[in-house]
Amino acid sequence: MSVIVAQPLTRESFAPFGDVIDVETSNHYPINNGKCERYHDLARPEVTGPNARVLISIARGTPYEFPLKLTMVERHPLGSQAFIPMSPNPFVVVVCPDGPDGPGTPQAFLTSPGQGVNYRRNAWHGVLTPVGENQDFVLVDRGGDGSNLEEFHFSHPYEIRLPKGFKP
Repeated sequence: MSVIVAQPLTRESFAPFGDVIDVETSNHYPINNGKCERYHDLARPEVTGPNARVLISIARGTPYEFPLKLTMVERHPLGSQAFIPMSPNPFVVVVCPDGPDGPGTPQAFLTSPGQGVNYRRNAWHGVLTPVGENQDFVLVDRGGDGSNLEEFHFSHPYEIRLPKGFKP
């Protein structure tokens, strides 16, 4: 089984797959008479297809045991999908480049407190993977007609590990 160790999530490393959603940006300004700071335009939701609309939901994820056996990834051909944590707990983000016969070799990232992600339309990614305890997420994705889910099952699983010394 191939082993993949989760790396820190950064804008640069995640850029081929989507957007990192956090407050580490220069695009912010005060609103509400200076009582609130707006971190502006952090992700680009994408929706296409018949009757397409952006949905906002809450997803409650159950933590996974590590090392994680990765056997499947998915993608959404008609819209992006964002997960914004409602707590500072970390979660693991798994993505794969698009290859000629499906997804390429997976990459794994471990979020820092306050980081979320927006998977681009058609980006191969793993399922929501909280670490340590149940976690709620704001979920922004596509509603509308048509199938917006494609799954790919690997012929051989990958093993996703947390960084050495990491404790949830």
